[in-house]
Amino acid sequence: MGSVRKASAWLGLVDDSDDERYYGGYEEDSDEGTEPGDSWVTNPKIRVADEVAQEQGTRIATVTPDGFRDARGIGELFREGVPVIVNLTGMEPSDAKRVVDFAAGLTFGLRGSIERVANRVFLLTPADYKVVSGEPMGRANGGFFNQS
Repeated sequence: MGSVRKASAWLGLVDDSDDERYYGGYEEDSDEGTEPGDSWVTNPKIRVADEVAQEQGTRIATVTPDGFRDARGIGELFREGVPVIVNLTGMEPSDAKRVVDFAAGLTFGLRGSIERVANRVFLLTPADYKVVSGEPMGRANGGFFNQS
């Protein structure tokens, strides 16, 4: 297994089950001895933090709607106070415009904000959230990288 493949397997991007060196003689994992609420999970593809995040109110939803009919799900999440990332890249332009109009009305009505993150990707944040810019504070204009 090459170094790129090892790194991809470690990140969980590819399945490394075909590499026998990692098993070390252990049998397949069984469900014996595990409780339903057990939070120890070794598979990086399984998201464990969802229940804890839901209890603490620190969830962020990502939605990739297929059409305007999926706008209701966006609205329900936003009304619960969950920030929503809406990815409209797979939609028809006319439906995408309708979803953006819906999202703008939704954020205006609930005193939230809408911000374009990328081309056809929007972040809807409730009123009690503040979006912080990625620019470092106090950097002078024309700083270190301005070579003109």
